[in-house]
Amino acid sequence: MPATAPPDFAAALAAGPLVLDGGLSNQLAAAGHDLSDALWSARLLADAPEAVVAAHRAYFEAGADVAITASYQASFEGFARRGLGRAEAERLLTLSVELARRAAAQAGAERPLRVAASVGPYGAALADGSEYRGRYGLTAAELEAFHRPRLEVLAAAGPDVLALETVPDADEARVLLRAVRGLGVPAWLSFSVAGDRTRAGQPLAEAFALAADVDEVVAVGVNCCTPQDADRAVATAARVTGKPVVVYPNSGEDWDAEARAWRGGSTFGAAGAAPGGGRAVTGWLADGARLVGGCCRVGPREISALAAEVARARR
Repeated sequence: MPATAPPDFAAALAAGPLVLDGGLSNQLAAAGHDLSDALWSARLLADAPEAVVAAHRAYFEAGADVAITASYQASFEGFARRGLGRAEAERLLTLSVELARRAAAQAGAERPLRVAASVGPYGAALADGSEYRGRYGLTAAELEAFHRPRLEVLAAAGPDVLALETVPDADEARVLLRAVRGLGVPAWLSFSVAGDRTRAGQPLAEAFALAADVDEVVAVGVNCCTPQDADRAVATAARVTGKPVVVYPNSGEDWDAEARAWRGGSTFGAAGAAPGGGRAVTGWLADGARLVGGCCRVGPREISALAAEVARARR
């Protein structure tokens, strides 16, 4: 595998903004893969690993500096429901990082390419939309028992950073922040939000503040929200934590959890509302964003436009 990144991810952020990829699931779906399974894109780790490589490579070739792995919905419990034992689950979690590294090698870019190991919330493993609500009825100890083992496996696989993403609840964030301690890999913490609150209803400023003094966390922000909510959150995250900000919203369409389908139109790329129009990206960067990209329904075309905007801002 190539030497893709400096050993210190925080130093890379300090050197300038990095571009994240877009939605892995929509890129896989666009290639004709069925993601209706409860494991979502994680199913393809076992069934079609080269498809995952191709999706990552498409984003690298579009200008992304960081690929987020296909482990968002991967868990020991979820794999067990498919009849896969612990050893195989560990192999697939590790493989998620290896596939992103393979894509980086195939992309042949002259710039450093990095890998973020995706760690979705507990609700993602339920595959019922719970990650957009939080409040699972579990104790902190039960949540840590779920998160820590897979964090250990992903950290051992050697990603550049752990992406604690789409977190809907400040209580779960507390657990994740405790669970990343001692792993030896930096992390970012990214909430899913509605307006100025987490999906579970806590004030966003208070949720961000949980990470302010956690040394392992190198960036704090939002993802899997509307571009408009992302606009409002970036400055708050920077002000409250003093850390670099990570921001990667959805297209602006609405997810219908019952129908498992997207509704409405995209605002990602609309002038003044999201990347491509110019004001949002430059505004995010001015407000403290150092990791910028897209989430659900944002594809390589949108990431290419965002990367061009970031490149202009770097000059």
